[in-house]
Amino acid sequence: MLRYVTTNEGKVREAEEYLEEVAALDYDYPEIQADSLEAVAAYGARKAYDYAGEPVVVDDAGLYLEGFDGFPGPYSAYVEDTLGVERVGRLARREDATGAQFRCVIAYCDGDPFEASPEPVDTGERRGQDLAAEDRATATTDETVAGGDGAEDARVAPVKLFTGAVPGTIVEPRGDGGFGYDPIFEHDGRTFAEMSAAEKNAISHRGRALAKFAEWYQGRS
Repeated sequence: MLRYVTTNEGKVREAEEYLEEVAALDYDYPEIQADSLEAVAAYGARKAYDYAGEPVVVDDAGLYLEGFDGFPGPYSAYVEDTLGVERVGRLARREDATGAQFRCVIAYCDGDPFEASPEPVDTGERRGQDLAAEDRATATTDETVAGGDGAEDARVAPVKLFTGAVPGTIVEPRGDGGFGYDPIFEHDGRTFAEMSAAEKNAISHRGRALAKFAEWYQGRS
């Protein structure tokens, strides 16, 4: 059984379009502060595997505004909570920075060795040193590394990463569906909030990442 770390049943239903025998795992893993979705998802996948002891999938997603060098990106949830979606939309339109994309990273961990991504760090040099949280998150060997407090961290099990993205434009809010930034993100003439769940899933960033993961995962089993 593959465990998808989420309390959002909508994510599980979307995953079921691509995967067999997938179920939700309610686990509130610690989320590091990092400037990449890959680091956040990889760290969460390792922690979830340590907790569950079985194959797990963690995802992290964000809105990337091209005119703002990709901001808010991995900080999208925090920006939504602090500024609000409509204010982010007004700022982007005011600065004529409406080009955007949604990105999602799927991170998989099962404790077994496999060709991981990104490339492994050189633990020969790092072993016993104090690694920053992001370094520990993106390490992809099965070595044991030092934690931030000097104690040994959990074994750094390999993590495989899969990314998906969908381009769009920031517009005035439209639609009553979806969540988060969906009302201001337009793709192919409609906002995500104007699409049904099935329509959105068919072209979503998460769906594209899940499709890549499913192809790799089925070949692995």
